Amino acid sequence: MMGSPSLRITELRLRNGIAASIAVPNLACSAPPEPAAPYHGAGTVHRVSDALDAIIPADCVIEKLAGDMVFTEGPVWVKGDAPHLLFSDIPANVIYRWAEGDTEASVFYDQMYKGEPLDVFPGSNGLILDAEGRLLACEHGNRRISRMEGGEWVSVVDSYEGKRLNSPNDAVWHANGWLYFTDPPYGLVKRDEDPDKELDFNGIYRLNYESGELQLLSREQTRPNGIGFSPDGKTAYVSNSDDATKVWMAYDVTDEGLFENGRVFSDVTGEEAPGLPDGLKLDVDGNLYATGPGGVWIFTPAGEHLGTIQPDEVPANVAWGDDGTSLYMTARTGLYRIKLLAKGPMPADMAD
Repeated sequence: MMGSPSLRITELRLRNGIAASIAVPNLACSAPPEPAAPYHGAGTVHRVSDALDAIIPADCVIEKLAGDMVFTEGPVWVKGDAPHLLFSDIPANVIYRWAEGDTEASVFYDQMYKGEPLDVFPGSNGLILDAEGRLLACEHGNRRISRMEGGEWVSVVDSYEGKRLNSPNDAVWHANGWLYFTDPPYGLVKRDEDPDKELDFNGIYRLNYESGELQLLSREQTRPNGIGFSPDGKTAYVSNSDDATKVWMAYDVTDEGLFENGRVFSDVTGEEAPGLPDGLKLDVDGNLYATGPGGVWIFTPAGEHLGTIQPDEVPANVAWGDDGTSLYMTARTGLYRIKLLAKGPMPADMAD
């Protein structure tokens, strides 16, 4: 989830018919830069390098697939006889489902968080599948990662050294079988100052999915958010969604699966377009697709910025879908898609 520094309190009519005051990002920000080429559809593409031609076709179209949500996040593609995309609407506390041919998204799961009303984002954020094809969710209100079993949610991890997690945000599998995830404080009303915050840091972790062992990898980032690995698994990328430090970090992954040599991969702190470093994915060639100020920033493994995909709303996360060449973007109130020449690893392949 994008941790915007500027919030407004808006009365929203949620699905259960109850009006609630919820903090949502203030979108009254400067407009993104003008595109360098006449791309059309529900957005534009800002070209920085000619190398972008190998990734985005000249006749590309950004499609808007669904709308009228509150703040969309955490998309994951699900294969099978009826392929579809699942994604979160965090303030509405809903997981949505969209499939090819649908004119709008439908409710997949409503009201995951059933506790006391929160004045912040109570629902799920990042979604991911395990090796058996079961859905896992990073939950804000319940402050845990959970797994769907028989239509119900079962806790996978909710604490570190006896203290409750902050609000798990995004997760990714490594080839070593461990689940890596970030834990910023966005599910807490007062963030770092919230009296219910039990950990005095915002961490990056890895979980042994079989034994339940949880290891802290880093506590240095102020707002760890999106996370992903290079194709060879030797480099980890983690976004930092802090308005004071808008960076993507890179870490070397040791043979034991730990992080070392943390360094700034790209720094966009000076960018004025709306949005912060947030969700990210990599393609099979190691190029990074990272939501950030103004859109989805595309970087080479060497850190060269090739261009930015700019849907009509600022995106917070992305996922590969269809045959692996479609990039789905959850952006504020809508769901968008662009079909590329590049290809991404399909997360649902693990369910084969």
